[in-house]
Amino acid sequence: MNGGKVIITLDEYRLSRGISKYKLIKNCNLSPAQLNSYCNNKVARIDLPVLARICDYLECEISDILKYVPDNID
Repeated sequence: MNGGKVIITLDEYRLSRGISKYKLIKNCNLSPAQLNSYCNNKVARIDLPVLARICDYLECEISDILKYVPDNID
């Protein structure tokens, strides 16, 4: 039992709302590399202040950009 995983769905969320990566970078004080890590689900340690800035800018809940996927139990 691995306990499942957390998936970052920021890229899907921003695309569904027509928000460019450039706007997120500028309005959330992110580096392009940092945003790409979040968009590509390649973040090892989540920075809570970064998530707070993103949620504030996007006017969304944390559950809109993070999803928990449980392990499949067979």
